[in-house]
This record gives sequence, C-alpha cells and structure tokens, in this order.
Amino acid sequence: MVVSELVSNVLLVSPGEALEFLHRGYTYVDVRSEPEFALGRPPRALNVPWQRADGDRLVDNSDFAIVMQSSFSSVEPLIIGCRSGSRSQAAVACLRELGFTRLLQLRHGFEGARDPFGRHLPGWRDSGLEIEIGEPAPERSYAGLCARQQAAAR
Repeated sequence: MVVSELVSNVLLVSPGEALEFLHRGYTYVDVRSEPEFALGRPPRALNVPWQRADGDRLVDNSDFAIVMQSSFSSVEPLIIGCRSGSRSQAAVACLRELGFTRLLQLRHGFEGARDPFGRHLPGWRDSGLEIEIGEPAPERSYAGLCARQQAAAR
C-alpha cells in the first residue's frame, strides 16, 4: 500500500486509502470529461469536469468553480480525481483558492500514470477496486449538478 504523501499542502492518497476515506464520509469528485466519466469511475462518484470535450479536444470548463461552489460546502470532505493526476492537481489548486479546506487528491488518478522511466503507476482501475461503467445516475452527472445549480439560482 502506498503511504499518503503531502504535496503543496494537499494530501495525495492511494486508491486503497481513498476507499477508506470514502467509507469515512468523503465524496469522490471526478474532474474528467463526461465521456471519460461514463467509461468508468469509482462507485457513487460525482462528475464536475475540469475540462469539457469539444470535438476531439478538451477545453477549460469555465463553470467549474460555479458548479463546485453551488454543489459542495467549502468544508465538505472531498477526494478529487482525474485520469492520471494532472487535472485533479489543477482542480485542487483552484478549489483551495476558493476556500475549500478538506481536500484529498487521488494519486495517479483513475487510469494510472507513468513514472519518469515509463513504468506504470496504478490508479483506481488497476488497483482491483469496484468501478461503475455507463451513464451515471442523473444526480451524479455533470448535467444533473448543473441543473440543480441553475434551479437554486432562480
């Protein structure tokens, strides 16, 4: 088991540690694009993309901060994850600037990453943990969270 690591005042957790935190009441927020989220995710994860799919490329999601602030309290315990770690790192930095205080980042993301020598570093999927595949329940999808945010703004 990989031990937690503190990087830039954010605790990086292994998939196994993330599962333990989920059992303690943390919420997993997946910041991958909606198509990536549909291909597989930790159970009960919510999707708030850091970037959105625009054709065959990803573009910054200008509504990320608004949706996060309307969906979660700044003291709610959250685990932030993406595909390999770079988008979640950027999302965590943004959330810290917005005043979110109980953030963990999933080390190596959902699919894993590569070290400087090209070796695979396992993420959630490769750790043998349960995953959900397919379209998420509406209340866990980005569209559902946006709809809830828009209704609350009325």
